Amino acid sequence: MSENQLSSLAKKFSDRSAVIGVFGMGYVGQPLALLFAASGFKVIGFDVDEQKVESLNSGHSDIEHIPDETVAKAVREGMACTTDFSKAAEADALIMCVPTPLNKYREPDLQFVTATIDAIVPYLRAGQVVSLESTTYPGTTDEELLPRIESQGFAVGQDIFLVYSPEREDPGNAHFSTRTIPKVVGGHTADCLEVGMGLYSPIIDRVVPVSSTRAAEMTKLLENIHRAVNIGLVNEMKVVADKMGINIREVIDAAATKPFGFVPYYPGPGLGGHCIPIDPFYLTWKAREFGLSTRFIELAGEVNGAMPDYVVGKVKSALNDRFKSVRGSNILVLGIAYKPNVDDVRESPSVFIMERLRDLGAEIAYSDPHVATFPRMREHHFELSSIQLTPESVSRFDCVLLATDHDKFDYEMIAREADLIVDSRGRFDAANEHVVAA
Repeated sequence: MSENQLSSLAKKFSDRSAVIGVFGMGYVGQPLALLFAASGFKVIGFDVDEQKVESLNSGHSDIEHIPDETVAKAVREGMACTTDFSKAAEADALIMCVPTPLNKYREPDLQFVTATIDAIVPYLRAGQVVSLESTTYPGTTDEELLPRIESQGFAVGQDIFLVYSPEREDPGNAHFSTRTIPKVVGGHTADCLEVGMGLYSPIIDRVVPVSSTRAAEMTKLLENIHRAVNIGLVNEMKVVADKMGINIREVIDAAATKPFGFVPYYPGPGLGGHCIPIDPFYLTWKAREFGLSTRFIELAGEVNGAMPDYVVGKVKSALNDRFKSVRGSNILVLGIAYKPNVDDVRESPSVFIMERLRDLGAEIAYSDPHVATFPRMREHHFELSSIQLTPESVSRFDCVLLATDHDKFDYEMIAREADLIVDSRGRFDAANEHVVAA
């Protein structure tokens, strides 16, 4: 039976007759679903957000870097989105791209993963492959998905195939796309791996097999921990260099001329996005099960987590030097997305900075060409809309804080009109007396 199911699925993927189900039509699931659709597959997009489903079915994207026409074309060619999880029975591949946040104790919160697989399980049938793409700790696929699938009487690796293939999306990166970023795949069995390779090979330029789902899960964590630790290092170096009166960016640029043994990372106001601030803690939590303490990772998290307060301290000091207090000051925050040229504010350090300044009594405004209105968030609340940057609007603020350096900002105008600039991204000339590096 295994051979029949395996060969049947392989044929469906190779001739593109397979139906692809993508669960979670957000920053990860939406590009993946659109790529499958553009490659000739019939796609069903699943999401619990009825408004999002209606918008996508109408040909509209809620993600800035995905054009409406791309969605509209996919819909015309047969992509359909739904909140009805019973349609999972129609799909040959069930790909889970749901959030994996932390709870208030900074422990893994798998409620979206478990809720999704629980919603899918009643509609499973032989001849399907289940793929988890959400970033998580090693063992999640084996410990959470496998027993739920087996509870329905299926033999995994024979009737149904189970794989883990971590997402590697980088929104706003013009140099790489979902198709061109290599895709790591691990299977529960050798046949599962073969099916997983067959699933992704038609749409991804290079698929990279690893020996198990746990190896694939660890691969994703290593990638993000590598960035978090190196950013933590350079953020700590920034604080030290600042105390010594040294421009850390000049030092990094000089060090980067070394053609070997050094990779430049640049400091900022903290870590943002749904991956780098969160994923390392998935491993630290799991490591405790094995009696291990991941001190290096936790130290990096401590350093990076302190950066918003460091920037707030710079704002306080800069205003104080001008005989002003934070309380009552009008402060304009430039950029609330977590990184340049995207509309994603998840875990953005800008938001934490805004909250701290508001708590100190400042009057806060923001400008972000990618985020017109402050979004609904679970833990952060501002009734604000992005203001238009003009010489008149910039000049009326006591302090302009550059938190996210979008390319669309007119830096020359801002430098000319702002009374005080606190720069956490190194875009302004720190030699100017009204510019304070943060």
